[in-house]
Amino acid sequence: MRTFKALTVAAFSAIIISSCGSAEIISTPIENVDKNPLKVSELTKAEKENWGHLDLVKDTIPGMSVDKAYAEIIKNRKGKKVIVAVIDSGIDIDHEDLDGVIWVNKKEKPGNGIDDDKNGYIDDIHGWNFLGDGYDEQLEFIRILASGDKSNPDYARAQAEYDKELPKWQERKTRYDQILMQVKSAHETLTAHFGKEDYTKEEVNAIKTEDQGLQQTVQLAKYMYSNGLDSLEEAVKELTDGLESINERLNYHLNKTFKGRVNGDDPDNFSTKYYGNGNVKPVKKSESHGTHVAGIIAAERNNGLGANGVANNVEIMCVRTVPNGDEYDKDVALSIRYAVDNGAKVINGSFGKSFSPHNAYVREAIAYASDNDVVFVHAAGNDSKDVDTEPNFPDDNVDYVEVSNSYIRVGALAPKYGSNMLAGFSNYGKKNVDVFAPGASVYSTTPENEYMTKGGTSMAAPGVAGIAALIRSYYPKLSAAQVKQIIMDSGLAINTKVIVGGNSDDVRPFADVVKSGKIANAYNALIMASKVSKAN
Repeated sequence: MRTFKALTVAAFSAIIISSCGSAEIISTPIENVDKNPLKVSELTKAEKENWGHLDLVKDTIPGMSVDKAYAEIIKNRKGKKVIVAVIDSGIDIDHEDLDGVIWVNKKEKPGNGIDDDKNGYIDDIHGWNFLGDGYDEQLEFIRILASGDKSNPDYARAQAEYDKELPKWQERKTRYDQILMQVKSAHETLTAHFGKEDYTKEEVNAIKTEDQGLQQTVQLAKYMYSNGLDSLEEAVKELTDGLESINERLNYHLNKTFKGRVNGDDPDNFSTKYYGNGNVKPVKKSESHGTHVAGIIAAERNNGLGANGVANNVEIMCVRTVPNGDEYDKDVALSIRYAVDNGAKVINGSFGKSFSPHNAYVREAIAYASDNDVVFVHAAGNDSKDVDTEPNFPDDNVDYVEVSNSYIRVGALAPKYGSNMLAGFSNYGKKNVDVFAPGASVYSTTPENEYMTKGGTSMAAPGVAGIAALIRSYYPKLSAAQVKQIIMDSGLAINTKVIVGGNSDDVRPFADVVKSGKIANAYNALIMASKVSKAN
């Protein structure tokens, strides 16, 4: 059993430290917020696109004080370049806001078909793609059922999950199909009524009629407007997009006969590891998750384009591992080892699942990262569950005995301080979720020079990975274990009760759902890192 020396940095949390001038650790936010009115107005466009970087005390928004850290601590300081591996879907390495921060393997000569650096991966110029040309995949519990191996200890649980999920998604498809047909019919009716397609919400609200059919049409339109939609055309798009996702769930994720793995590798045979290719880009524009995550960490700052990353001195190593469905344990384990062996000092993993047949291999890879001084930041998951009692993989522990001292699991915050600050979808856990960070409605890069708002613990983890990269850049002597402890100890302690798992009947003290009892804060983390670095 591996044991670790505890790092005692909590005592520094109230000390004023000189770092490019004096800077004081923020006291607990509840004290400061009491002195400042909570933000009750709607966020402005600028705030919506940058809320994760704002400051709770100044802006009354539960961001990570990233802008404050740059203004008061980093300023014009020169840091060390840090490689951050993003284990995810494909990444648009040509994006206008990312092309200057993509890792280049200088030991490899592009396009010559030779393994110049002799690491086993040919032409891995910007990272590696373990999926090959694959995209759609089954969920892990479907793969367990498809194997037909009823002796598998997870088979019964997988069958129970299938029996619950399949009818739910079939019913959802039926409902969406019906609503979409009704909305399309309503749009046609209103178009005929007004003699134009671009009628306005105000015009619809002003209709006075005795025609029962038209009355029902107006009622449906008003219902759509009440859900934040400005037009029935927008409603049609939302419903069509929703149906696309539902059909993917039924046709691929929950389909026991679907075969998604096309890279020629056996995912249950761990004797092979050199498969896939060096093309780390998305296979289609809609494969946007990895690009979004990469932008949260490292989109080029202050270049006049759409988003600012948390870290300003980063190279993104792209490791394509996560399909449209559940990732394979073998791919995850090898991705972690690839990142470590090729120089990453921080790894971000914004993926997860509830079934993991080869979780021991992944856990060994997480331990390997820890043993080699690499921080591994992982999203807690989006099932509104307590991961102390319901498994979410990958994890770093067996019966709460941790194999890593540098694994950080991150839950998601919403952009409003108070009882609703925990994102309703976010997993949580007093023992197994280390810290919370902005994750709902986060604006970042997407393929083909576009930008989009996405939500999930997938968006919270890269914010924390960005803080880890900042610490490793400006205080490179600190170990991965110290970086983790600093992030946990330097966060803002939240002394208020919050709604947990989106259930308004489940209200608990924030400290009861997260190990640190805190939300991540870049400003505090850099101050604490300065003090710990001097003490080393």
